[in-house]
Amino acid sequence: MLLLRTLETKSQLLSSQLTHPLLYIELGSLENAHHSAYHPNVVESAWAEWWEKQGYFKPEFTKDGELKEAGKFVIPIPPPNVTGALHCGHALGTALQDVLIRWHRMRGFTTLYLPGCDHASISTQNVVEKMLWKKEQKTRHDLGREKFLERALEWKSEYQGKINTVLRRIGGSFDWTREAYTMDPSMTEAVMEAFVRLHDEGLIYRANRLVNWSVKLNTTISNLEVESQELAGRTLLDVPGYDRKVEFGVMTYFKYPVDGSDETIEIATTRIETMLGDTAVAVHPEDPRYKHLVGKNIKHPFLDRLIPIIADSYVDREFGTGAVKITPAHDPNDFAIGERHKLPFINILNDDGTMNENCGPYVGKKRYDVRYQLVEELTAKGLFVKKESNPMTIKRCEKSKDIVEPLLKPQWWVSMKELAEPAIAAVREGKIKIRPESAEKNYFRWLENINDWCLSRQLWWGQQVPAWLVKIEGESQKDEESRWIVARNEAEAREKAAAKFPGKTFTLERDPDVLDTWFSSGLWPFATLGWPKKTHDFEKLFPTSLLETGWDILFFWVARMIMLSLRLTGEIPFKEVFCHSLIRDAQGRKM
Repeated sequence: MLLLRTLETKSQLLSSQLTHPLLYIELGSLENAHHSAYHPNVVESAWAEWWEKQGYFKPEFTKDGELKEAGKFVIPIPPPNVTGALHCGHALGTALQDVLIRWHRMRGFTTLYLPGCDHASISTQNVVEKMLWKKEQKTRHDLGREKFLERALEWKSEYQGKINTVLRRIGGSFDWTREAYTMDPSMTEAVMEAFVRLHDEGLIYRANRLVNWSVKLNTTISNLEVESQELAGRTLLDVPGYDRKVEFGVMTYFKYPVDGSDETIEIATTRIETMLGDTAVAVHPEDPRYKHLVGKNIKHPFLDRLIPIIADSYVDREFGTGAVKITPAHDPNDFAIGERHKLPFINILNDDGTMNENCGPYVGKKRYDVRYQLVEELTAKGLFVKKESNPMTIKRCEKSKDIVEPLLKPQWWVSMKELAEPAIAAVREGKIKIRPESAEKNYFRWLENINDWCLSRQLWWGQQVPAWLVKIEGESQKDEESRWIVARNEAEAREKAAAKFPGKTFTLERDPDVLDTWFSSGLWPFATLGWPKKTHDFEKLFPTSLLETGWDILFFWVARMIMLSLRLTGEIPFKEVFCHSLIRDAQGRKM
């Protein structure tokens, strides 16, 4: 301090090239003599920068590269999305994690607090598209894929920098030399490796199945990204893309004419527009009202289509009229009936929510405009019966608030039952502790009732699916589903295609879809340490010690990390999971 007092001006201090943070304390008091010597903005930022330069936050190993005698303590940060600024929820998690890291560091452990960001495919593409439209009145299609990805990368760089600045200001003792990002080359290599391995083991497959389709985002979304909204009855709701509110919570009754007779069969439905995709009407086999009609056909009033009347015990005789319209391509329950009875699967929607070529005179019209038009035209034909208020549950896209449409699409899926069983066992046997107890119960409930995971997303921002369609010269593409090749890169795909189709001349066309972000973040604890390579970090610091995160991503992220880690590395990803509570606003909405 004596040296500082001999320096007469701030410029002298700066030119002296003294870099220890304590020097800045007296500088603050020189500029603001009426304040105390401690100025947090000056002192803390200086200390943090100095500590980081000295490498104090790097894991300390012995001279021969082994862990210190006390052992290791590793926390991978739940990576923030590069979609905007951090909030109080991030501050809560960082504070809890950093306290634990510093405590173990002081006790002589080899510690690593690993920072990083998530590319957040849907969220990032959504905000970049909004920004592009607001500033330039352009869509991503106006730019093209390559230029749009350049814009998204600019956004990522800007906001990743802001996120890291805030994390440094919070005071987290991160090892920034090991900073990770879910689309880093090393992470992308891990994602490609994981996809190929799981595909080769039969756990990833391609199938034409119902997906949750967000018209607004123009992509599939997972069940976990769908919100259920309970309606007590008739309700008018805002739907993206519509100027007026749309009616929901209504049961519409109408009649189908039975072919070759004057008889009709009355139907009740909450989604009248899907009648354009009907391929059957189902009744209970023991319902005396309809036994004489089973095996006959009805004539569609607006399309050149005969529809069979079938018997299936799934039908509830007491609900509605006891006769149910079956639309296998647009309803999960109807999908199962369609498979049982080998019915046609007729898709009626384009990706943008307009009616497609299977809808006759309604082609090109928006789905909810057709809802109202069909009622008018059924009335004109004398086939409309009535509308009634009806309690129901609708599904909305969590991000866009659009009404989710069940849509039949060929996609890439992960078979989850085989992955879930060892993940359940790891927690039941105490290899992984999940706290609090309520979170553990939710973990079991979800994994015990798990469905297959749709991996494909119809986006541009993200890791592209490592699959190529083989197009053979001179041959039709009718059986194209058998011509997909999964490989780590195009060169490997070409080798596999040549082996599968010897002597054929072909071209390769890569699947334009990207992978669900949660697939890459599901590899986070081990891919950030170097997997699939046998790096020093992976060998010494994996499995990690603790995952501290909000309970709301227990299924999105935590369970998937456990499943993928056990399958791909043979190890648990962490020994303990602590789920903190959520910070909410005055309306109960989470940050």
